[in-house]
Amino acid sequence: MIRKLVVASVLALASAPLLAAECSVEVHSTDQMTFDTKEIKVSKSCKTFTIDLKHVGTLPKNVMGHNVVLSKTADVAAISADGIAAGVDKDYLKADDERIIAHTKLIGGGESDSVTFDVDKLAAGESYQFFCSFPGHSSLMKGAVTLVD
Repeated sequence: MIRKLVVASVLALASAPLLAAECSVEVHSTDQMTFDTKEIKVSKSCKTFTIDLKHVGTLPKNVMGHNVVLSKTADVAAISADGIAAGVDKDYLKADDERIIAHTKLIGGGESDSVTFDVDKLAAGESYQFFCSFPGHSSLMKGAVTLVD
């Protein structure tokens, strides 16, 4: 009897899915200039990480557009300032800005976009942030990105 229980337990464990690191996150943005996420934890065990952005509002991107930009915290203000000159058609991001680790396109209400980046672009101990580069949004629409494990 005990032998049957042991065998059944081993078989149950063997067929259970292994716990894997979550290598993606879904972030919602609104017409009220908010993200529903304040922190993104990226596991070192992930080779790549995906951010799925969904604009759950209704306003068009030229009025209340949002994107997700990932950079070192120290670079957020400069990236935002440089992005204003780029304009809405370039997602309020300076072309080929090497300070940007990853970004989605600028989207309006009802739209979505995703970006996948290599986790090895993040360094342990460094401070990172995700933010929206639409003019004036980065002061409210931001959150920490932390490398974990």
